[in-house]
Amino acid sequence: MKNFFRKILYKLHRSFIFLLQKNRVLYYRLLSWNSPVLDQALRYQPVLLQGDGEIHLAACSLGVWPSPYFLNGYIHIEARLSTASINIANGVCINNNAVFIAEREKISIAKDTLIGTEFTVYDSDFHCLNPSLRISGIAKTAPVSIGENVFIGSRVTILKGVTIGNNSVITYGSVVTSSIPENCIAGGIPAKVIRLLSEET
Repeated sequence: MKNFFRKILYKLHRSFIFLLQKNRVLYYRLLSWNSPVLDQALRYQPVLLQGDGEIHLAACSLGVWPSPYFLNGYIHIEARLSTASINIANGVCINNNAVFIAEREKISIAKDTLIGTEFTVYDSDFHCLNPSLRISGIAKTAPVSIGENVFIGSRVTILKGVTIGNNSVITYGSVVTSSIPENCIAGGIPAKVIRLLSEET
């Protein structure tokens, strides 16, 4: 009997959470001022879409329940300038509180990639590294490409110019500053290849 009531309470609790989240998702849709060229995404967490560039959201999943930060954050997707674009392919699953900012280049994520909580990816330094031009200079940018079936842990940051090969794994908390080949495990600050993957792994 005790377990029966616990199950009922859990279902009521879950229904309340999803009702609350549905309203939050709608609110962030109203706050967004970029209309995606393609939008087939399932939104489980609020998503803020910004910028003058193109955003393509194929049949991907944005936000995860139950997972940390589900109710106290949002996913930020920004193609800042008109030359910028962000493409997220079919089957990609992005956990809560991710940040994507393409300032002038393209950020692309190929199909079936899994991404953990608090992921960040940038195509830009955002400010010039020359001290005398820090405010007035033009920051360096370079496109970012994440391959198919990649597994990216929580709190990973991927910086400009990086390509990650198909099937690779990026470990928790890594900062990826240079390209990673396919079929390997990489991690650290900066991320380096730890070992190759085999079919038995």
